[in-house]
This record gives sequence, C-alpha cells and structure tokens, in this order.
Amino acid sequence: MLFNLSEHNSIANHFVAELRDRQVQKDRLRFRKNAHRLGQIMAYEISRHMHYRNTPIETPLGTSVVNLMPEPPVIIAIMRAGLPYFQGFLDFFDQSDAGFIGAYRQEGHTEIVINLEYLATPSLAQREVILVDPMLATGKSIVQSVNALAKNGKPSHLYVASLVSVPEGIQFVNENVDIPHSLWTCAVDDNLNDRFYIVPGLGDAGDLSFGEKL
Repeated sequence: MLFNLSEHNSIANHFVAELRDRQVQKDRLRFRKNAHRLGQIMAYEISRHMHYRNTPIETPLGTSVVNLMPEPPVIIAIMRAGLPYFQGFLDFFDQSDAGFIGAYRQEGHTEIVINLEYLATPSLAQREVILVDPMLATGKSIVQSVNALAKNGKPSHLYVASLVSVPEGIQFVNENVDIPHSLWTCAVDDNLNDRFYIVPGLGDAGDLSFGEKL
C-alpha cells in the first residue's frame, strides 16, 4: 500500500511547498516546524489504519465504549534528518516507545553506500512500528534499517513514513522488505539524479534543519 498525502487537498500542501521553497528554506526554524507539522498530520493519517478494539471507559455518570489502540506504536527515527518529522509523530503518539537509528550516505561512490552505526529500540515483536525517514530516495537506508531491526523482533506491521519519495525507492522497498508494510509519503517526485538525490526534491533535510555537516 502507498499513501500519498499530496493527492488529497489540504493545508499539508502548503507545508510541503514551504519545505521545497529555496527562499523559505533560509529560515531553519521554519523548515523544522513544517517537517514537525507534517509529522503530526501523517501520524493522524496512519492512526486511521491501525488496530483498534472496543474499550469501556468509566465516566462520572456511566460507561462509554470507545475504539482505542490496545497499545501505541513504536516510533523509530532515522537520524539526524528525521528528528523534526519524528517529533510530530511523538506529539500525537505521546505514550509510544521510541527508537533511533544512526545512518548516513557515504559520498563519492558511483553507487550509493549507506552506513548504519547506531541502533537502539525496544522489543518490536508483534508491535505496530512507524519508521520515520524524511527522504525515500534509493530505499537502501530503509531496507538496511529494517534488516537491522529484525534482531529486536518482527513487527506485526511496519509503516514507513517519508516527506518525499521517488518511484525507484518505493519499488526497492516493496521488493526487499518481506514483513507486512505500507508506505506513507507527503509527495512522490519524478526521479533520482546521477548523485542519487530526489528531483525536484527539497535538498538535504538534515542540513536544512541543523546546518551543513563537515
């Protein structure tokens, strides 16, 4: 399943537009805020597809039966670029366990090389898990992250949440992730360029949020 938020007219389109706009991007705080807002919106959209059960709630005057999640999902951020987007998910899933993956692309190769150097998560066995990575480009960081997460248990469902995706990355993830999963993105762009960056994209989300890395 692929959910593309930009196919539905909403205020989210304005936040995505500001993320892309070269002039607006000069305001680092605004860039992080827009990623944060989109995380909140996507958290709501994903929540509509999660598992619920009837739960009695005692009010001062009686009992109300409400459909509630048996437990909140685990939210996992791929650092550092994913942190503002990730925070939007935590605002809505405020009782969730959280996990973190340190991943970066190695530059200067004819093919993209992804290095994972840090992983910390709770048990994922039979849990609904949201993996937050703002750019779904080649899809390699997602696939390597999912493979690394396997040692902490197999999720009942994996929701992969990105800000911007491309068809190549979507296809790669779908072909190489063998657990139940769905892809959630705010926009699907045209393609990757010869440096494996999304076109038209928005640039480097980590640098735009926190400053250029050495």
